[in-house]
Amino acid sequence: MPGMIYFLGAGCGDPDYLPVKALRVLKEAGLVVYAGSLLTQGFRRVLSPQATLLDSHGKHLEEIIEAMVRSAERGETVARLHSGDTAFFSALNEEIALLKARGIPFEVIPGVSSASLGAARMGIELTVPERVQTVVFTRLGGRTPGPGPEDLAHFARPDVTLVLFLSVSQAETIQNTLLTRLPPETPVAVAEKLGFPEERILYGTLKDLSRLIREAGIRRTALIYVGEAVGCARKPQETRSRLYSES
Repeated sequence: MPGMIYFLGAGCGDPDYLPVKALRVLKEAGLVVYAGSLLTQGFRRVLSPQATLLDSHGKHLEEIIEAMVRSAERGETVARLHSGDTAFFSALNEEIALLKARGIPFEVIPGVSSASLGAARMGIELTVPERVQTVVFTRLGGRTPGPGPEDLAHFARPDVTLVLFLSVSQAETIQNTLLTRLPPETPVAVAEKLGFPEERILYGTLKDLSRLIREAGIRRTALIYVGEAVGCARKPQETRSRLYSES
């Protein structure tokens, strides 16, 4: 009987944020497939000493799937680690499609998105009662084609919080595009390497976004947050929700 293949949202590099079920899978897995930059020493401590580790960096999709299927056909549990949450920019669909075609059982266990961890580190919600009730998770196109600046401008509104993944290298384009729709003093935050020891969060305003990133030497592995909600990290919000209202 083939073993189960589990797709795990590994969060942001700190195994303390793993769901209990994901932690159990990692302790049982005979094969652990991971991206090279993801498997920190903390993760290694929770793995079975007998587990085979496969770095997916530099390997093509079919090669990764073949290794997972061979392990599952031997009856082993397979853990396929994806950074953050499996629901965002994980390339999950294409892997699952190949498994379905071969009749291999699988399960997806979501993780903590870096977008959520960044908000937690800042001590904020991404929404503001009566003012910001929409959150957009997006990215600019890069190696993988994606939205262009004109699409980003479409999302730029004062009542929206923007969270940009995989786009920090295009900070100048982001800044110039958003300034066509948003005030220069719109709060921004740049969260780098969330969950890792070198984690840091920088705050500023939209008019200074590109300079902030350039002077900090940030080139990758960072999220950009834009909007009024971000300002609550340094200034208390002026409105309250009605969830606990006396009326």
